[in-house]
Amino acid sequence: MIADYIFETAWEICNKVGGIHTVLSTKAATVVENLHDNYICIGPDLSKEHSDDFIEDVSLYKNWRDVVQHEGLKVRIGRWRICGSPVVFLVDFTPFFEKKNEILTKFWLNYKLDSISGQWDYIEPALFGYAAGRVIESFYNFYCNSMDQIIAHFHEWMTGTGILYLKDTAPQIATVFTTHATVLGRCIAGNGLPLYSDIKQYNPIETACRFGVQSKYSLESLSAQHADAFTTVSDITNKECDAFFCKPADVITINGFEDDFVPKGDEYTTKRAAARKTLLHVASSLMQQQLPEDAMLVINSGRFEFKNKGIDVFIKSLSKLSQQHPSRTIVAFLTVPAGNSGKRVDLLQRMQQPIGNAPITGDFATHVLHDPYNDPILKALAENQLYNSPENHVKVVYVPVYLDGNDGIFNLSYYDLLIGFDLSVFPSYYEPWGYTPLESIAFGIPTVTTSLAGFGLWVRDQFGEQQSVTVIDRNDYNEEETVDNIAKAISFYSQCNKQTKDNLSHTAIQIAQKALWTNLYDNYKKAYTLALSKSELRFDQYQTKTANISQIVEHSNMEQPEWHRIAIKSHLPESLKKLESLSENLWWSWNYEARELFEEIAGPTLWQACAENPIHLIQILPLERIENFTGNETFQKRLDKVYDDFRTYMDTPCTRPEGKIAYFSMEFGISNELKIFSGGLGMLAGDYLKEASDSNVNMIGIGLLYRYGYFTQQISAHGAQVNLYPPQSFSKLPITPLKDKNGEWEKVSLALPGRTLYARIWRVDVGRIPLYLLDTDLDENWNEDRGVTATLSGGDVENRLKQEMLLGIGGMRMLNLLGEKPTLFHLNEGHAAFLGLERVYQIMQEEHVNMSVATELVRASSLYTTHTPVPAGHDAFHEDLMRTYFASFPERYNISWENFMGLGRKRDDYTNDKFSMSILACRFSQEINGVSRIHGRVSREMFADLYEGRFAEESHIGYVTNGVHYPTWAHKKWQQLHLETFGEEFASDRSNPDFWNKIEQVDDGRIWQIKQELRKEMFDDIKPMLNEQMRRRNESPALINNTLKAIRDDVLTIGFARRFATYKRAYLLFMNEDRLHELLSNKEHPIQFVFAGKAHPHDKAGQDLITRIIELARKPEFVGKIIFVENYDMILAKKLVSGCDVWLNTPTRPLEASGTSGEKAVMNGVLNFSVLDGWWAEGYVPGAGWAIKEQITYQDNRLQDELDAATLYSTIEEEIVPAFYVRNNLGIPTEWVAMMKKCFSHISPHYTMKRQLDDYYTKFYHKLESRYHTLTGNNLAEARNLLRWKEKVLANWSMIKCVSLKSEDRINNTFYVGEKLDMTLTIKTGALTADDLKVELVFTDADDRSRTRLFAKYPFVPVKQEHDTATYHFEMDAKDVGLWNCAIRIIPQNPLLPHDQDFNLVKWM
Repeated sequence: MIADYIFETAWEICNKVGGIHTVLSTKAATVVENLHDNYICIGPDLSKEHSDDFIEDVSLYKNWRDVVQHEGLKVRIGRWRICGSPVVFLVDFTPFFEKKNEILTKFWLNYKLDSISGQWDYIEPALFGYAAGRVIESFYNFYCNSMDQIIAHFHEWMTGTGILYLKDTAPQIATVFTTHATVLGRCIAGNGLPLYSDIKQYNPIETACRFGVQSKYSLESLSAQHADAFTTVSDITNKECDAFFCKPADVITINGFEDDFVPKGDEYTTKRAAARKTLLHVASSLMQQQLPEDAMLVINSGRFEFKNKGIDVFIKSLSKLSQQHPSRTIVAFLTVPAGNSGKRVDLLQRMQQPIGNAPITGDFATHVLHDPYNDPILKALAENQLYNSPENHVKVVYVPVYLDGNDGIFNLSYYDLLIGFDLSVFPSYYEPWGYTPLESIAFGIPTVTTSLAGFGLWVRDQFGEQQSVTVIDRNDYNEEETVDNIAKAISFYSQCNKQTKDNLSHTAIQIAQKALWTNLYDNYKKAYTLALSKSELRFDQYQTKTANISQIVEHSNMEQPEWHRIAIKSHLPESLKKLESLSENLWWSWNYEARELFEEIAGPTLWQACAENPIHLIQILPLERIENFTGNETFQKRLDKVYDDFRTYMDTPCTRPEGKIAYFSMEFGISNELKIFSGGLGMLAGDYLKEASDSNVNMIGIGLLYRYGYFTQQISAHGAQVNLYPPQSFSKLPITPLKDKNGEWEKVSLALPGRTLYARIWRVDVGRIPLYLLDTDLDENWNEDRGVTATLSGGDVENRLKQEMLLGIGGMRMLNLLGEKPTLFHLNEGHAAFLGLERVYQIMQEEHVNMSVATELVRASSLYTTHTPVPAGHDAFHEDLMRTYFASFPERYNISWENFMGLGRKRDDYTNDKFSMSILACRFSQEINGVSRIHGRVSREMFADLYEGRFAEESHIGYVTNGVHYPTWAHKKWQQLHLETFGEEFASDRSNPDFWNKIEQVDDGRIWQIKQELRKEMFDDIKPMLNEQMRRRNESPALINNTLKAIRDDVLTIGFARRFATYKRAYLLFMNEDRLHELLSNKEHPIQFVFAGKAHPHDKAGQDLITRIIELARKPEFVGKIIFVENYDMILAKKLVSGCDVWLNTPTRPLEASGTSGEKAVMNGVLNFSVLDGWWAEGYVPGAGWAIKEQITYQDNRLQDELDAATLYSTIEEEIVPAFYVRNNLGIPTEWVAMMKKCFSHISPHYTMKRQLDDYYTKFYHKLESRYHTLTGNNLAEARNLLRWKEKVLANWSMIKCVSLKSEDRINNTFYVGEKLDMTLTIKTGALTADDLKVELVFTDADDRSRTRLFAKYPFVPVKQEHDTATYHFEMDAKDVGLWNCAIRIIPQNPLLPHDQDFNLVKWM
């Protein structure tokens, strides 16, 4: 045995890039044969989804897992899916991003590692090497003692920090460093400079500075100097080491391989025939030319390094060969992965049809290239006049994909295609070794390589000159000679007879056998022996080392009891089974008849004890109650009736033609027992799903299932808010686990740094609408990740990011798993914006299009609703955190990291900006809306910077004012009255004012009686709650008694219940305490204020407001007149919005996006008194409530608060109190009842959720769906046309120039009303036409805050187009008096654009 442990670290472990991956993956079996599981490979955890290379195994090193996690290291442990199945540690290095300066500074102080100029392509690998060193050290500390012989082998500069780290922390570990290609060698060669002819001319430090690789070179050089053994892979690379490091390698470790991938005997013959058939079929279909069966097939493959890999000279040699008019057809395949978006659908269609009679020339690529115009290969083919013309016998096929067996065209792996070729050509200029020619000869396929490849030199040294491996002499100055020699070599092979071919193939296989690892691994053993000998010289530094695992073993033998849980639940008899079905669908929560069934069978005490949760109720229902109701015929009839209503409701088919809508929201407020909501956003989402169910539309909901929900509020003895988080018992909730046919959980997964996040799927039935929820609280997840769905608003910024990744990315994956195919996607706030990224990627994979096309499709089917009126309220994440979780994402889309970050920034170059979820949502949504008229305007202003050259006034951002779900929030007594008065049809048309107008027919006395009853009902419920709450916080018995006695159910009651955020100004009522006391001390006209609401756990100012109210409520003059009820939830909300007389709302303008609590109140005839902001700015009707004006009088908030407080007091005293207390001879306040009726008839119908849902369809869903179908029809034809048009506009945009502008000269540009403004504009348009451009005359002025705003815009009319010149004319009558700024603006136009902001190009003339 070489050593007790070998740790082999490389960027390419489980990361299939380049030749190093091949080196390590083929060598592994040889090492495992010697060391078994004590050979451990360490690679970076790049968070790549669905890696086929790595198999996680949670059983490996179980004891150490907890230790390494406790040390702050994130490691996934498993096996590499290759021959030998070695153990693998995938190390997440991203947690060290925030500590990078500290880490790299330490390396500078200890080793003078120059990291100062290193960019992220240096920093990431450097931190990986450091993290790998830490992991090796942790394993060593845990398992190893001083007698163990341990090797840590690091490949390439990217891992070098691990060597430096271990040298300081673990002297026992012998380190080995292998460079496969030097940093400077690759830079010099890649930049077209002569490398080998005079390598000593390059000063290493100066050269590193010249190419900006000082940090990489510094780390590489230090790694070579400080490792116990230094190796490289060929003699030619050793020359670079000697020149650049002043240190030749200790050992040359020539790269070997295993030939187990080469089929034998009949299998070889069969596979070769299949490969040739596929290759010829694809090539013939591509060119529409039937290629001969005996065509010679030539391959060039490998990494896309155009010069270093010799692709340039290969193409030139093909051109040379073409000019020689060979008699045999030669088809060259360039199989080098490039930026592509998958298979070409048109090529697939050609492959399924016979070869036509119209040859295609100049068409080379088998897959869709991202940027074909700038592709070096396509350019070189054109420059060398290679067009695949029928008369030319040299053909070229460009395969720009990894051949993994699933590319969509060949659908064979690289090896399964390679076997079909006759010759391979690899004319590299810079090739330290060269695996591809070695793989070729393993299949018996002769190859052409060069003397600048390590493999070529090895063959020449070992086997001399022969023609199974043709080694072309290549140097810095003989390119033309190289081209000639390659052409000659190809020509020679094309003319070989069968005997010669067989001989060459046989010799090729013999040469390959000499390169097997069994013959070459001894070189590594030499390096390891050398390294261990140096480690032994340091024995005095580690002679006392012991393993930490022994301490665990000593304490692990204690037996523990095995506890089992036993549950005893109620069991309903058959006659009551329908209750179970009703409880499992939240339809019951908005059907009062269903609700009453549960209330009745429970009884008041039990119903309250189980928090009005039918699922829990049925689980704990006493046998006595069950027996009492089993034979109760009256109850049974009601149960049958309700159940029949439910089945009729559920079984009514959906007849609407619209496609399915996926509604994503971070929270849903549906029923109180399902605590996945915090405030208005969740209430709105829950009501929306209920109305979608009632309206029988095609919709699904997607959210998260929180173990602890939103917090439960208690008030302490000092009046402070206490946040409690009791866990939800999922078994007591109306949720169903989704499982596969084997009974296993349906799960989705997300790759996180260093681990995988798993989430279970649950289903909630909201009437007819399924709501799918994701939950991470499962054993497979790390502890920190189990908490992703712990609480709705808890955790830090990083947890919030993970929640939003789960909602957007995980939510989309869940839909795919469940087979759901929505047409439209509606984002309820920006939390789900990562959905856009996932959809783009999925469309790229499924449709084989590039990111631009996929983005068009995503935008065309996405609506983003923002609820937040200020930028600070939108979630945004720092770049370091984004890089931790999204470092691998740009590669998916073939974009840079800067472009990726730009998706969440106003502009790519705003590098100091955080990544905004709202901006990301805007980028991927065609339509955006606010949630009220004012909020729509505020949103247009807030996002105006995203559309440079445009004005907020012309923004496409619209609005749909929020509504509320009538059956949920209207009290049963009002629902019964409305149904009786409005008729049966009202239930399906609740937003129709014609029904609501009938309220005028109802007798005033009946309206007032219901109002009195509901107020009493509210206080009958609130008083016991207050009693319990005050006792719990140790209020004095006297205060409790006085409070409860002072509360009356026959006096004017004003409610203020909502989230306690400072902008909602709960303090306004208390600004003048004396004035408030004066109001509340009027014995003839008493007033009570009821407050409720929670402050966000992180909102100290909001919590202080609650404390202030508690303190006031304790003052003798306010006892019983100001009360605060704890733990505002849906149960309490329903009591308050139906029981209060006035609903108070005093937000800071214009920060109330909508504010739906007042809408819930109007469903119950409760009158609103509010600032004209949010919904009330539209809903306010004089005589149906009261208002504080919308306009701001003072810029000083303190003065504005004073004014609004004074208005508040005077309105209550002079208008509200008289209207309530002036009664007729029947004791009815007729003015008040008239206002209630007007509230019902003029306000209520316009703020139902039915109206909101209809608005979304008419304003957004219908036009989105129509355009989406237009773009996706006919194999995405219109989407592709639109992208081609956009590309044309972008290419020509800079060419648009003003030729002339003719207008009438006026002194000081002054016109008089009624006169004509006349202009003629002539412009250069490049390759664009006049129809591609919209020309406008734009007028602006300034608003009252001196901000530029759009006043008007008028179009120019195109009148003439000549070649690249277009003329436009403008004429209008001057009619608006004033002083304006005006300018001419040009923007693109196309019928396929949904609005002007969709393609945001602007040019000012």
